[in-house]
Amino acid sequence: MTKVLITGATGNVGIEVITALLNLDYPLEIYAGVRDTKSGNEKLLNFKVNNLNFDFTNSDTFMPAFRNIDILFLLRPPQISEVNKYFVPLIEIAKQSTIKHIVFLSVQGVEKSKIIPHHKIEKLIVDSKIPYTFLRPAYFMQNFITTLHDDLVKKQRIYLPAGNVKFTVIDVTNIGAVAARILSDTQKHLNKSYELTNKETLTFAEMAAKISLGLGKTIKFISPNLLQFFLTKLKEKMPTMLILVMIMLHYFPRFQKTPKTTNCVQSITGKEPKSFDNFVKANHKLLQ
Repeated sequence: MTKVLITGATGNVGIEVITALLNLDYPLEIYAGVRDTKSGNEKLLNFKVNNLNFDFTNSDTFMPAFRNIDILFLLRPPQISEVNKYFVPLIEIAKQSTIKHIVFLSVQGVEKSKIIPHHKIEKLIVDSKIPYTFLRPAYFMQNFITTLHDDLVKKQRIYLPAGNVKFTVIDVTNIGAVAARILSDTQKHLNKSYELTNKETLTFAEMAAKISLGLGKTIKFISPNLLQFFLTKLKEKMPTMLILVMIMLHYFPRFQKTPKTTNCVQSITGKEPKSFDNFVKANHKLLQ
């Protein structure tokens, strides 16, 4: 049976990939890469998967984790940006292992932005000669229930230096569904890249309006200048590296063309991607 290792298994994307794979009822042996196989994996209790020790920050875990694995679902944890330190040894060890295909969770527009870690990681994978599929998703709707959650719930605001830029968006459940289809039939997607979006382009003011309507209360969008944003988040004790990532994600798009929407989700899964209104409705309690 084909063995698949899901990295970041307890995160938003990892859980959705595992859920979608199990719903496909396809004969794959699924391994969840976790830092500690004995504790902290409550999210995986209801899934028929094998927990396997894998830690991005400990290269000693790479070779044992990759042993006998056929397909690797790889992502970049938000807190890890040093590609040379963490991903160069990871890909080198993958080359020495049994891994025959890497499905990498990248980001939309990666080919135009050499400064983001995903660009370097994609190049590492291509240079490794291991067959690959790159998933390049748009802006995660689930950011509103993770990194943007505190501002939204405690201050009824979205506070980002994004101005009036329009973003393409995607629900993480759709990413999981696409990944599952590809992992179950990698030969169809050999050395291909897919931009994953729904059919909307939205400003944060428009997203705030949709959330306000869905919750029945006013959520304001405030676009501070960079200094205001940096100092505010520093005061809130957000790590400096994460603040810089937030700036990269929300401020830099002001100087780029609006990304295009695609039909990749529908063409791969056979289902239309979820709308932003669908997301708000499905996560009503978490957004309160």
